[in-house]
Amino acid sequence: MTEKGDDPRLSGLRFAVARLRRELASYPSEFRDRGIAEEELAALASMVAGGDPEIRRMRRSLLLIVGSIGSVSALAATLMDVRRAVDLFGELGH
Repeated sequence: MTEKGDDPRLSGLRFAVARLRRELASYPSEFRDRGIAEEELAALASMVAGGDPEIRRMRRSLLLIVGSIGSVSALAATLMDVRRAVDLFGELGH
């Protein structure tokens, strides 16, 4: 349940990021770029907690996360949830 005035996009992103962080933490195998994924997920979580995430920074984090764990099939569905949640914030202004 969201708090009064809470943007549902933020709630969705918060949930998706938390879920991917949990799944990544419980993923048994190590891989080279795991630390990058963990750092960028922490950055996304921090942006969401602040309540006013910067779209450009969110997209950069997402690209780094995808590049870091995109080949880990066990995390693919949850990674897509994070991508969908970021996409709800719209396109970058030109």
